[in-house]
Amino acid sequence: MNEIILMSDPKIVALPVQECGERLVDVRRGGSLLLDARREDPSGAFARLREGVHDRLLKAQTLLPPGLRLLFVEGYRPPSLQRQYFEQYADELRTDHPDWPHDQVRSAASRYVSPPEIAPHSAGAAVDLTLAHADGSELDLGTRMNASPEESDGACYTHAANIPEDARANRDILRGALTGAGLVNYPTEWWHWSFGDRYWALATGAPAALYGPRTLD
Repeated sequence: MNEIILMSDPKIVALPVQECGERLVDVRRGGSLLLDARREDPSGAFARLREGVHDRLLKAQTLLPPGLRLLFVEGYRPPSLQRQYFEQYADELRTDHPDWPHDQVRSAASRYVSPPEIAPHSAGAAVDLTLAHADGSELDLGTRMNASPEESDGACYTHAANIPEDARANRDILRGALTGAGLVNYPTEWWHWSFGDRYWALATGAPAALYGPRTLD
């Protein structure tokens, strides 16, 4: 996709889901990935992913240059929490832009938080991550993770021009490893990657998503 298609786009909503029934796994088991605690929750939901996504992250890690690791921040997100995040950001936009109609608020909000009914995180299909050295110290990727478009002046966009060259090089390393393992990026968030969700289906030409929203038992 050469243009940026947002999560709220009708093309995304129209894609069917053919749920494959794959389980959610806990990425903390095995200790193969570095984990960051900033999104940790009491139930451990943040560390869950569909098995196929987890397998691809492990493959991506083998494609990184020596001395670099993927730093996992958040995977599965319960639908109720996704709705909370979406509505909070939409409310901020409504306050800042009281003249915007509903559809414009929804579209703008989806640059940063997926609409809850199609959110890849709630399907266990998406992961927020970054690059780190083996000791866990993060590399510079141009913005903090989860920086909004407003906060970062658009530098959160994967291909933003207003970031330093070393940060751009680090984004290229991250992108090369993850695309090499079959994941796709949401281009308004350099840290957001997914496999098997509706956005992945659109980006790859797959006829349907493999994973739909799940409730964590």
